[in-house]
Amino acid sequence: MPGEAQFTSLPGAFPGLVTAIQAVDDEPRYHVDIETDDVAAETARLVALGAVELRRWLDCRILRAPGGHLLCVIPLHSDPDTFHRLARVWD
Repeated sequence: MPGEAQFTSLPGAFPGLVTAIQAVDDEPRYHVDIETDDVAAETARLVALGAVELRRWLDCRILRAPGGHLLCVIPLHSDPDTFHRLARVWD
């Protein structure tokens, strides 16, 4: 991702999704980044489902899911037209 050297982009790995690997100074693991056009609202939705917000990094929120896995809620990185065409809207 431009300006974020800790990420290695994987263009085309999952068509329609921004996919990247992040280098971390921690034990090996994977986590999901949830891309959204409203970070605060998506974070609140996930917290209401049982996630716990751990910290913030730049415009991202790092959460722990009830099962213990980490996940990030990130602001829009995809092409906006593609995002809006493929986005899931939660009621």
